[in-house]
Amino acid sequence: MSTIPSTASSATTSSSPVPALDQPLLRPTDLGDLRLPNRVVMAPATRARAADADLVPTEMHVAYYGQRAGAGLIITEGTWVSERAIGFVNVPGVYSERQVGAWRRVTDVVHALGGRIVLQLWHTGAASHPDHLGGRLPGGPSAVNPYERSFTPSGFKDTVTPRAMPLAEIETTIADFGAASENARRAGFDGVEVHALGPFLIPQFLNPRLNRRTDAYGGDRARRRRLLLDVIDAVAAPWDGRGVGVRLSPYWTSGAAGDSGASVASGTSGASVASGGCFTADEAMLADYDELVARLNDHPVDYLHLLGRRLPAPDIAAIARYRRLFDGPLIANLGFDRASGNAVVEAGTADAVSFATHFIANPDLVTRFALGRELATGDPATYYTGGAAGYVDYPASEW
Repeated sequence: MSTIPSTASSATTSSSPVPALDQPLLRPTDLGDLRLPNRVVMAPATRARAADADLVPTEMHVAYYGQRAGAGLIITEGTWVSERAIGFVNVPGVYSERQVGAWRRVTDVVHALGGRIVLQLWHTGAASHPDHLGGRLPGGPSAVNPYERSFTPSGFKDTVTPRAMPLAEIETTIADFGAASENARRAGFDGVEVHALGPFLIPQFLNPRLNRRTDAYGGDRARRRRLLLDVIDAVAAPWDGRGVGVRLSPYWTSGAAGDSGASVASGTSGASVASGGCFTADEAMLADYDELVARLNDHPVDYLHLLGRRLPAPDIAAIARYRRLFDGPLIANLGFDRASGNAVVEAGTADAVSFATHFIANPDLVTRFALGRELATGDPATYYTGGAAGYVDYPASEW
């Protein structure tokens, strides 16, 4: 997910050097029409460095992504598709001309250094907070509190019961995603990825505990997934037939449930979120995702970026479940290091592996993998604090 670095443990790893050509992670591959020189992907990780009042990327963003241009592919932090999408402090957007111009500086530098970079498009939906929205209630699929925590300008706050989005607002949101994708193209990105993971807008629509609608965007599996499929089609339109990336988290678990008397506004009187949390990876939810992933084959999706199950070690079976259902390239994420990343690619379960925490502390991660170097450990206390410390000051490894 984009709000937190979402891959392997921060513990350092070391091993004997392995010749570069013997490592599956260092072999080239294709994601749609993107040719990657290696399969070490930089995963999205929110870093809260867009301190400008208009949420414009800064020169630090240019340096940060430029330092990591050795990745086979960079996927940026989640980026707001509109002002209505905002739900986290100091995250950049891609809905204004100033933002587009600033992102162009990022893509120019990454390309000059031989890299490839796609922009992740994000909307928080009901996981936002009125503090982000000028006091207005956030919108969601239904008026059901997701029981999440939103990082506001004055710290983390509990979410509130949102508004149920009317159809016109859903249509506007789909158009916002499409416009943001066009802006990404104008900013020089090599593509875009749809943020459809965690507890945010699109997974809220996929979730029957939060989506109580009975119209075209809720009521059964097919209608709950319609928002994502409409967004994919809108986002792909500016790319002249090229597909887009989609990031999913079938195994996501979060949302502290309310008690049996918790009220839900607007037409669902007496309803409450079921005990066990709003997001629970039970078999019913996984079956919903089975159908969804199979349906992605009918839409312009160049790759599936899959967040696995959160366990002490990577759960390869969790990745393989969806590998069997999706016909295109798959990027695996969560808990991987060099050894497990090489193994999952060698087994054919994934085409590439993405890393977040490892890329935070190791801008030269591909080089360290190639030479068997020990990995540096990041400082979580600096993830969202702003400034250069813990962002652009991690050194490359020395001889």
